[in-house]
Amino acid sequence: MAKGAKDQAVSERLPVARVAVDISLAHLDRPFDYLVPAALAEAAVPGCRVRVRFAGQLVDGYLLERTQASEHQGRLARLERVISPEPVLTPEIFDLARAVADRYAGTLADVLRLAIPPRHATAEREILATGGSKHAGSRPAAGPWVRYSAGEAFLAGLADRRPVRAAWSALPGSHWPAEIAIAAGTTAAAGRGVVIVVPDARDLELLDAALSGVSHVCLSADLGPAERYRRWLAARRGLVPVVAGTRAAMFAPVTDLGLVVLWDDGDDLHAEPRAPYPNAREVLALRAHQAGAAALIGGFARTAELTQLVAAGWARPLTGRPEVLRQVAPLVRAAPDETELARDAAAMTARLPSMALRAARSALAGEARGALAGGPVLVQVPRRGYLAAIACDRCRAQARCATCSGPLEVVGAREIPDCRWCGAMATDWTCARCGSGRVRALVTGAARTAEELGRAFPGVPVRTSGGQHVLATVTAEPALVIATPGAEPVASEGYAAALLLDGWALLGRPSLRAAEETLRRWMNAAALVRPAGPVVVLAEASLPAVQALIRWDPVNFSERELAERAELGFPPAVRMASITGASDAVADFVGSVGLPDHAEVLGPVPAGTVPGRNAGHHHQQPDEPPEPQERALIRISRREGLALARALHAAQATRSARKGGAAVRVQLDPAEVA
Repeated sequence: MAKGAKDQAVSERLPVARVAVDISLAHLDRPFDYLVPAALAEAAVPGCRVRVRFAGQLVDGYLLERTQASEHQGRLARLERVISPEPVLTPEIFDLARAVADRYAGTLADVLRLAIPPRHATAEREILATGGSKHAGSRPAAGPWVRYSAGEAFLAGLADRRPVRAAWSALPGSHWPAEIAIAAGTTAAAGRGVVIVVPDARDLELLDAALSGVSHVCLSADLGPAERYRRWLAARRGLVPVVAGTRAAMFAPVTDLGLVVLWDDGDDLHAEPRAPYPNAREVLALRAHQAGAAALIGGFARTAELTQLVAAGWARPLTGRPEVLRQVAPLVRAAPDETELARDAAAMTARLPSMALRAARSALAGEARGALAGGPVLVQVPRRGYLAAIACDRCRAQARCATCSGPLEVVGAREIPDCRWCGAMATDWTCARCGSGRVRALVTGAARTAEELGRAFPGVPVRTSGGQHVLATVTAEPALVIATPGAEPVASEGYAAALLLDGWALLGRPSLRAAEETLRRWMNAAALVRPAGPVVVLAEASLPAVQALIRWDPVNFSERELAERAELGFPPAVRMASITGASDAVADFVGSVGLPDHAEVLGPVPAGTVPGRNAGHHHQQPDEPPEPQERALIRISRREGLALARALHAAQATRSARKGGAAVRVQLDPAEVA
């Protein structure tokens, strides 16, 4: 047979390939059929990457399956080539990606970009030559899990390969990486795979050390493309049973999934910023449900979403024994309390009341309750920078930029204010309301706090952690550690005390989740303090979040939050979609959606402004005005959530097919609705 004729020949066995093309247009979100050339018959296996011609262009795709015939009545094009015969898209990951796309009104192509890393040919060849240990090891002892009322029963369920699912309220302290490692080791010893997701690289480093006795790989953005793909392939080929990582690891293709773990599920780093904007908690819960796997989701605090899973019967609470909690919890006090007000009438208005200063001084000197010796004191400050916001000294109006109306800040001592949006310097700023040129601090940042505490505690080392300079650990030597939420370093022997400053800045945010997020940040910081060590929170003691911190009771707090949201019709008691864009585009899109019965449209209302493309840089041009945006919310019962997602997807498909109209951002279950 001539070479040209051979190239034109079609495979005699299963000649039709069903391909998911890598195109994000909603109206093309379906598989397409192609003929399999005889020359590619062996390499074209389900799950491999292929190259096909689509609408006159060569595009990538994934071969989903081979069939004997096609339902398409027209002429089929051929596969151009097989990029690699490696079956990177497993049936489990395809089913998960399709379910995630359907849940979030997205496209399969967008989800697969999140799920499967780019190919690296060298790493693919290397993994063929390297072996891997499939030996999972023996089942570890329960260890710190005995401190939990149902801890040993949970581990027994993992060992028996049962789909036990826990809403985990971790006890304060540094044992959580070891507890996750024991759960992972127990599952791996039973011959099943484990996927663990943590918020950031610092948490992953702690977990990696705890997993040293378990065959595992870690996936994170810090890895280069070759190493990340090599580790990902090791998991797909079953060479390692446990995969730990940050957000992208939620799609890790482990063999025979037996357990999913999510630590600190309320952290906003678990929310994917790219379409279709899935949250790791929802993806892992969906994955556990589809695979019949166990789940361990939680942290020191608890979200209303996790409480919703408990209320629905999908998960059961896993909490510490009361007697153990009393032994390991810090001693939390709110400032100012009644005793302090009687002693110091100015304590109500002072940013650092004398009670907080006394607690820090005693802890540094080793005089704090429960402290055998002096140690570091953690000071949590909600905002980084120097003066994160300033106001007119006369009329108290917030100082704003004359160019773009963005908020002004001061980045250091004796610095000229500049704009947080466009970076313009406010050299000769005057208040637009009263004409005054003097400013005062509105929000004090971590740098200014470090400067103030340095003067209050001369001779004591002051260290800062936040922004681009995050510390992983600090020693046990006495020092003041100023950190923004989420950037608190771990003290080698625990902190001797903690000060949680500016509670009003966290609790006063215009957000549905302000109280929940504030409690999460407080508990994450207070959990780093030694047992019975003093924690002073600068907030009104009667507030529910403060009371939950004092009692170390995140469960009742989250149940109260869920009940209030159900009464008001807010997530997670309902499902909600956010439609954001230009005014005409939002109105047009909402009007085109065939909404299910009982759906409720809220708005549209102004959604603020989007700074120009150079926002945040000092070379922003004055002729780049912020773009006004509007947002509409669509609210519906949880039972009809999938129907809403289908309606939104259909509306996007109609718009993309017509190739008209300004872009809108469609997001289901957004983290913020206020």
